[in-house]
Amino acid sequence: MPRKSTRLTFAVLATGAGVFSMLQSLIAPALPTVQHALHTSQSTATWVMTAYLLSASVFTPILGRVGDLVGKKRTLVAVLLTVLAGCLIAALAPDIGVLIVARVVQGVGGALFPLSFGIIRDEFAPGAVSRSISNLSAVIAAGGGVGIVAAGPIVSALDYRWLFWIPVAVVAATVAIAARYVPESPKRAQGRVGWLGAVLLSAWLVALLLPLSQAGQWGWGSPKVIGLFATAVLLFAVWLTAESRSRTPLIDLRVMRLPAVWTTNLAALLFGAGMYAIWSFLPGFLQTPGSAGYGFGASVTESGLLMLPMLVAMFLSGVLGGRLAPVMGAKAQLTAGAALGAFACGFLALWHDERWQIAVVAGVFGLGIGLAFASMANLVVGSVPPEQTGAATGMNANIRTIGGSIGAALTSVLVTSRLQPSGLPYVSGYTHGFTLLALLLLAAAGAALLVPVRRAARPSEPAEPLPAPAPVRVR
Repeated sequence: MPRKSTRLTFAVLATGAGVFSMLQSLIAPALPTVQHALHTSQSTATWVMTAYLLSASVFTPILGRVGDLVGKKRTLVAVLLTVLAGCLIAALAPDIGVLIVARVVQGVGGALFPLSFGIIRDEFAPGAVSRSISNLSAVIAAGGGVGIVAAGPIVSALDYRWLFWIPVAVVAATVAIAARYVPESPKRAQGRVGWLGAVLLSAWLVALLLPLSQAGQWGWGSPKVIGLFATAVLLFAVWLTAESRSRTPLIDLRVMRLPAVWTTNLAALLFGAGMYAIWSFLPGFLQTPGSAGYGFGASVTESGLLMLPMLVAMFLSGVLGGRLAPVMGAKAQLTAGAALGAFACGFLALWHDERWQIAVVAGVFGLGIGLAFASMANLVVGSVPPEQTGAATGMNANIRTIGGSIGAALTSVLVTSRLQPSGLPYVSGYTHGFTLLALLLLAAAGAALLVPVRRAARPSEPAEPLPAPAPVRVR
């Protein structure tokens, strides 16, 4: 039976997930400030972002599965405490090495997404699950936008360390409320954590994401990049083999093969490529001085304010998406969200000379993000057994992150391939990059059209039967 105080439970989940999402983007606009304050190089400072990305990609599916097994509330509180420790270490970090370690600790918070979705599915009334997941997805999406918008004013008025002190206060209060009021989910998966699968998953994710994030520094043709990509392919194949033979897999590959799951994950990969690349490169475009022939010479604060329509639109469309779901359907929402993103990027490639054009693009793209985030989570949650919710939604978030890394890497190649004598990119680099993102988001809309339409299923049952398990070989 659903428990009482679901509003308080939702507030706790939304605060935790929102803070983690904000931490993901909050530090990016302030990297030059951090570099100067800690007397380090630009290449070293980028590890503040890379370490967070790698840590989140590793811990999100693993701790999602741990929550399915040992209890989602218990795992949620432990993850929140870890994020609190990471923010405290970052706020006090005396040098760049400690700050990078702190970001690794903060990355554990990626597990807040699958744990929160699982708690909603277990604790909320069946009729409120879809709407609550949409609302939580809107908060997660908006959190990334808040980070971009808020970074400049915080650094200007206070200091970059307050980018971590403020989350310390918020997360501390969230931990106290979660420990006292969030109920422990009664539904548990059977078995244990497949640690071989966890190690192999971590290994191939790091081998894939590390060269994607560092290729600009190392060179795409460097032995390190090529070697790591080859290693990622090999480890991925070994991981698939190990998981298919395991009696207690970390990620049940039968769940990943469900038509509604793999098509949603494909759309997530392509949508993530467009979304994260826009977050990464549009502020840089806005901050480019007008002497380059484009750009507005905006400060970090001004560029954040120009992104404000995106933040407002993604939150409103995410909340509205939960109310439209019974009428429109999650598949249609995902398709519409990707199509809106493609339209925004295509518009930006052609028209980017006036501030109002940027505001329109930001607002339209925000509408797309809100709809897509809400629908992806609902499609996955509604298609898997309750005991697989954490692992399945964790992998969906991870796949979106992988897509983001790919999109950012490809856009970086286009933007920086030719530079003006001043060292600034030509405008053609940005327009080619925005065109690529429009094509990727169109492909995401196409993938969304492949998602099968299904009957409404009760949250306590899978929407479709799992494929027959592969034969288990015991050595």
